[in-house]
Amino acid sequence: MTQTAIPFWFLRGGTSRGPYFKRSDLPEDREALAEVLVAAIGSGHPLNIDGIGGGNAVTTKVAMLSASEDDWADIDYFFAQVSVEDRSVDFKPTCGNILTGVGPAAIEMGLVRATDPQTQINIRAVNTGARVVATVQTPGCAVDYAGDAAIDGVPGTAAPISLQFMDTIGGATGALFPSGHRQDMIDGIAVTCMDVAMPMVIARAEAFGLTGYESAEALNENTDFFARMEAVRIKAGEAMGIADVAQSVTPKFGLLAPAKDGGTVATRYFMPWKTHPTMAVTGAQCLAACVLTPGSVADGMTATDMAAPARIILEHASGQIEVSVDFSRSDGDITLKSAGLVRTARLLARGEVMVPQSIWRPA
Repeated sequence: MTQTAIPFWFLRGGTSRGPYFKRSDLPEDREALAEVLVAAIGSGHPLNIDGIGGGNAVTTKVAMLSASEDDWADIDYFFAQVSVEDRSVDFKPTCGNILTGVGPAAIEMGLVRATDPQTQINIRAVNTGARVVATVQTPGCAVDYAGDAAIDGVPGTAAPISLQFMDTIGGATGALFPSGHRQDMIDGIAVTCMDVAMPMVIARAEAFGLTGYESAEALNENTDFFARMEAVRIKAGEAMGIADVAQSVTPKFGLLAPAKDGGTVATRYFMPWKTHPTMAVTGAQCLAACVLTPGSVADGMTATDMAAPARIILEHASGQIEVSVDFSRSDGDITLKSAGLVRTARLLARGEVMVPQSIWRPA
């Protein structure tokens, strides 16, 4: 046999999808692991024609699960963002959409025993240290994927999965405002550099001559905007203390504009070299925190007297996403406690993915 067979579960998590592996079924060595994931996804071709990726950053994501040794957590969730075309793997960020599928996957893998009618799973995001409580519908002690919950960017409905995020501040950089300021001026653009669930650089759309209501396709075709944004992102990332910014997907970039369709604020989120077709769960938390923070670039766009928990509705390129943020306020400042979202997931396939033994041959 010239190929290595690796068991996998293939799930849609939120508005992303990808393979979910047991960490023990993959190489321990980080370089060898990256090569295996590149081969499995088919990175190196715009269609990922030689792998199971989908030719888009939201379909080349990988989750690796293991029983946690942490006293609080049930499951350790290790995330990898595999590139579509350049055969690279970024282990720095985490992904909240893919995290939506961690609970169901852990039950399907036998890592967690389901309870009737719901199963609560404590998840530790290895990449950032965040703690997340996921509540999965498991009537009869089996994962139920059918339900009435709908999320923009996914057709139809499915069973709701509740996610409560904790310990999300400074997970990657160690600070809420890694640059030391609530606003920085970079290349003539006012930005807020925040680290809540995901380090982000956030600006007003109007600062780039945009409305903030452009479609993802229109933004992706605006090469002048992407060039300006990337220059700002790199300088801001360096000010945030993030290494190798140009080669990393972090920090992500977000744009804000006044709400147009009944939400709290209009947003666009970047991955960062393409526009996200919807919204990242981690990015949604950071953008919601920005909306609530006095002195950020969101100042003046929304009401500043929201009571906790605040219901923040972010308008995105495909609809809306709601974030419930629990916080306390003192002397005009806020302290973030947790953020909650409801998402959906579905098991799409399971079996074995094949990689050439020339890349990895288990001992």
